[in-house]
Amino acid sequence: MTVDFKFDRFTLTDDSIALPKGAWARTHRRTLRKDGRPVLALTQGRCRSYVYPLFTPAGYPVTTESPADHPHHNSFWIAADHVHCRMPVAAGGYEEYTYNFYLDETFQGRAPGQILETDLKAEAVGNDSLRITQSLEWRGPIEWAAPAGRLAARETRIFLIGSKPNMHVIDVESRLASADWDFTLGPTRHAYFNVRVADSMIIAFGGLVQDDGRRTGGEAITGTRARWVDFSGPVGAGQTAGLAVFPNPRDHEDLSWFVADWGVVTVGPFRLKGRLVLQGEELVARYRVIAHDGGAAEADVAGEFEAYLKEMG
Repeated sequence: MTVDFKFDRFTLTDDSIALPKGAWARTHRRTLRKDGRPVLALTQGRCRSYVYPLFTPAGYPVTTESPADHPHHNSFWIAADHVHCRMPVAAGGYEEYTYNFYLDETFQGRAPGQILETDLKAEAVGNDSLRITQSLEWRGPIEWAAPAGRLAARETRIFLIGSKPNMHVIDVESRLASADWDFTLGPTRHAYFNVRVADSMIIAFGGLVQDDGRRTGGEAITGTRARWVDFSGPVGAGQTAGLAVFPNPRDHEDLSWFVADWGVVTVGPFRLKGRLVLQGEELVARYRVIAHDGGAAEADVAGEFEAYLKEMG
């Protein structure tokens, strides 16, 4: 294990392991610790970059990395399965080359791509927060005339990580920009921001998913314009913990959710209507995620959301 970044209270370490001679690791993980205790890890998987694990201050993990029913649900991730690149052709026209960046296999006829980290920086923000900036490439599959996969888009993903006694607060800002051509995203329910909670927290095992409108259960919340959603449940040793998602209202004019009792929460800015991103432009999507000890009421998730709105001004 090597220390990539070290600040007064934070360290970000490369969790490398000693492999036998001739063996190599296909993925990698960096763990962020505050005062020596793990907060989260940035993982580069085979298909995408994502956050796993994610802990509460008491040390309980609140997400799952690759559940048996949906192995592409990678804990805390950004993805889209309808990405249509507008490839120029003769006479000023274009053809659509369509990819999915949601599954690591062909999905509904769309070939799979990869979301790959190309750079990472970290900096302290005051004494109690850390900002991590990732540069990522959205690359399509190997194909004719594209031996490395076509560069569909470039993303800058920024995490601002802070803490309170009973919660870790993670602000996520994704800026997805065109590379060499325009592209469209969606509409699709498999986008844009996603979390998959720990198996112990799902409804079948005593968990509770709820929103700001006092709706409970995935079916009641799906398709609504809820301002926030919280999924809380048992995490062992008789304790409860949860995960709350706050989409930034400024980036989500057509706000709509997909929530399931078996543990997934998805929200994005192009679930109902597709978005065109031209060269020189970027899609901006911001979220606040709270990994909290106790249930939603104990963590005062409603109050935390109101504080989030005030911070935005």
